[in-house]
Amino acid sequence: MARSPARPAKPTIAEVLAQFLAEQRGRLAPKTVAQYQSVVQLLQHSLNSYAYQSLDKSNAKLFDQLYNAKGSAHREFCDVFGPEHILPNVDEFLGYFMVRKVFAGKGLLRVAGTVTKKLARWLAEKGYVKAEEAGDAAERGGEAARDLPRAEELASLLRHFAEDQERGDEKDEFEDHFTLTRVDRGRIWLEGMLDGRELGPIAVPVEISSRCRVGWTISGVVGCLGKRWQLVEAWNVYP
Repeated sequence: MARSPARPAKPTIAEVLAQFLAEQRGRLAPKTVAQYQSVVQLLQHSLNSYAYQSLDKSNAKLFDQLYNAKGSAHREFCDVFGPEHILPNVDEFLGYFMVRKVFAGKGLLRVAGTVTKKLARWLAEKGYVKAEEAGDAAERGGEAARDLPRAEELASLLRHFAEDQERGDEKDEFEDHFTLTRVDRGRIWLEGMLDGRELGPIAVPVEISSRCRVGWTISGVVGCLGKRWQLVEAWNVYP
């Protein structure tokens, strides 16, 4: 007996996001619609690039079949799966993709959080997701709208500080993603993800320490200069 061909969901993520944008065009100013469209395109790019990693075995097999198909039969993630796969991947989009992969200014970062919040509520209104799931994602979007621009400002200040400070011969350097564990006036403490070791205090300008938040993550390099720790390089900040 012949096996049934793999088939995409109805509707797909791409179709649902197109519906979302179509409805926004009827109620928002053209400039705002353009911002929404940019964020939705970035969300699709994030889903197409990374969301397959969270699939269970059955869905992963379906995705492999359609993604690896030749010619017109080829499908991206958003052309295979339905809207129930959007919100479980919101953290990846806001917490990693928008920070690490997109050269976004504060305005676009803020809009990304706002659009995610609006999309989550819209998905629930349309019956595509459960209200509880939408509520969690909307809360995450609201936090991102507030914190992502602040994190980008902090990252910029940290980068310039690390570049401009006097350098010595650090005897030990650690490249990692560091969690901010303590913050004091002009001082911060960082815990490495790789070994869980707390490094600090690290002297920073008060303008920087006042913007740091316990629990945020800084990617970069920390070095030991004599008996004191120093921020050698800073790349990104993740709220």
